[in-house]
Amino acid sequence: MPMYWTLELASYLEDAPWPATKDELIDFAIRSGAPTEVVENLQELEDDGQPYESIEEIWPDYPTKDDFFFNEDEY
Repeated sequence: MPMYWTLELASYLEDAPWPATKDELIDFAIRSGAPTEVVENLQELEDDGQPYESIEEIWPDYPTKDDFFFNEDEY
């Protein structure tokens, strides 16, 4: 089953201790009470032993705050 992320699911990882390894992220998700889908998605990740730097490395389409806020100085 391919990973399926939504903004709601990804939001559970916003406060994760980045950078974090796959195991650390799974542990964080379980301890923080994230839905089962989040843990399952994390278990699907490739684990090359390198920590993930941010949610964007897990879900490249993750909308950053820049996508929601525009520069008010421009108006």
